[in-house]
Amino acid sequence: MSTPPIQWYPGHIAKAEKALREQLKLVDVVLEVRDARIPLATEHPQLKQWIGSKERVLVLNRVDMISAQAKQTWTEWFQAQADIPHFTDAQHGKGIAAIIQSAQVVGERVNQRRHDRGMLPRPVRAVVIGFPNVGKSALINRLLNRRVVDSARRAGVTRQLRWVRISDQIELLDAPGVLPSRLNDQDAALKLAICDDIGEAAYDNQRVAAAFIDRLKELHTETTLQTRYQLTVAELTGEDYLHTLAAQRYQGDVERTACQILNDFRKGQLGAIALEYPPQ
Repeated sequence: MSTPPIQWYPGHIAKAEKALREQLKLVDVVLEVRDARIPLATEHPQLKQWIGSKERVLVLNRVDMISAQAKQTWTEWFQAQADIPHFTDAQHGKGIAAIIQSAQVVGERVNQRRHDRGMLPRPVRAVVIGFPNVGKSALINRLLNRRVVDSARRAGVTRQLRWVRISDQIELLDAPGVLPSRLNDQDAALKLAICDDIGEAAYDNQRVAAAFIDRLKELHTETTLQTRYQLTVAELTGEDYLHTLAAQRYQGDVERTACQILNDFRKGQLGAIALEYPPQ
């Protein structure tokens, strides 16, 4: 099955990227938010280059949507890359304290360097960066302990840049979600579409749902579908499964079936499922 390229509308993206690169010059630490279900697909290809030598705290959000075993596997893999993943469930406020603590540790290092150059200490300046819909706004709201950001599943809701004081030690910049204007890796694009981490995009729900079912088979986790829909995947391709399920339960409406499966996954109705594991 050839999947047509997933496309989105990068209208305001170039502008947001330019603004973001300007703002990055002002920050000391970047809180990079990724989706714990797809930590590699939600890594922005340009981010390392943009950050340069600045400090970074890696946040893997939606930890509630993956298994404990997947979390452990990713923790070990990132640690082997000399990276420390901070797992959060921003929606329910879990894991937030550890992020504030990490940012404060960074702040101490920044202020030590300022002190060494004869400068006065100041609050560490942090920015939250990530793809649309990975949970940046929810995280910012938790960090501030109050709702200040319009949280929405539309790319581009968070457009105005502003600083907000989290504590005496940390100031936070609320920044827009960044997405490369071209995503060459269509496999990653499919995962972003499955997880709804892509913002306003043009994609075919049926192809994305079929790819999701095929992915579950590759990961040997397709029994979650059988449990939910009382239909065994067995030898069926993702596309066949979609059509069979549509015929059995949704009056042959394949589009509705595709949307149902994707929504069930996104809402956690299929259980805790990681769609990516570390490369072997």
